[in-house]
Amino acid sequence: MGSRKKQMADAIKEEKKQIAFAKLNNCPTSPRKMRLVADLVRGRKAEDALNILKFSQKEASRRLEKLLLSAIANWQTKNEDASIEDADLIVKEIKVDGGAMLKRLRPAPQGRAHRIRKRSNHVTIVVRAINNTQA
Repeated sequence: MGSRKKQMADAIKEEKKQIAFAKLNNCPTSPRKMRLVADLVRGRKAEDALNILKFSQKEASRRLEKLLLSAIANWQTKNEDASIEDADLIVKEIKVDGGAMLKRLRPAPQGRAHRIRKRSNHVTIVVRAINNTQA
């Protein structure tokens, strides 16, 4: 029974080695605008996603490009003996959640005030290797 547990633990450990992630917290962009860019790269190969983000006109794409490069670097530190080209990294998951809101007041007519909500978001990118080519 002990050897079976060890085999399962080794399999889980190998599976975790194929996955890497990166997080960006309190990014000062509204989650809705960030999701527009995140939807473009979800499920794509990492190099295709980098090209899409590099040539996108949206301001949020610059931040996502840096975050994706960070996730790829995290994968590379986990798998030092493997090459990125052979691994075929894909963007397995990209999640955009709402962050803290800065609440401000803007003067309005007749002595009133309107509330301005300056939104931020949290982004999590998970990259995974398709090919398991480790020697």
